[in-house]
Amino acid sequence: MKILIVSDSHGQTAILHKLKSEYGSAMDAMIHCGDSELGSNDEAIAGFTYVKGNCDYDSAFPKEVTKDIAGYRFFVTHGHLYNIKMTLQPLGYKAEEEQAQFACFGHSHVAGSMQEEDGLIFINPGSISLPRGRKEKTFVILELEGKQAKVNFYDDHGNFLKNLSATYILK
Repeated sequence: MKILIVSDSHGQTAILHKLKSEYGSAMDAMIHCGDSELGSNDEAIAGFTYVKGNCDYDSAFPKEVTKDIAGYRFFVTHGHLYNIKMTLQPLGYKAEEEQAQFACFGHSHVAGSMQEEDGLIFINPGSISLPRGRKEKTFVILELEGKQAKVNFYDDHGNFLKNLSATYILK
């Protein structure tokens, strides 16, 4: 199973259309972690599970979503309501309450992933328009097979970013 995860596109519709065109048909799901700065009826966000970021003003956007995708549970939020720039602890507690295996978020524009001792995997795809801490504009393709989760990072040109990518064992 493959899931495309993106965040912080900040009004850049062309990249969302490009991602859908190049990868959408091969994905089981697509997630946008907020700050699209688009309306919920915008064609660029169609097909994504999306949440409201601090720069989103459409009241139709949910603040957070808990979603089961092919037997795996995801908690998706932008991150600003959980103070993710300081700590991941509140986000981790909420994901645990939701019995999620994955916590997907954005807000910081800093790409990365990590796994807690209890097995929860945090995924921040970074920003597809305004990255921080690196020059590449990034997104993730999460590959799930059995107990293995591959968090593969790519730049906006589709180049694999090995130094950011990681493989985790699900608990």
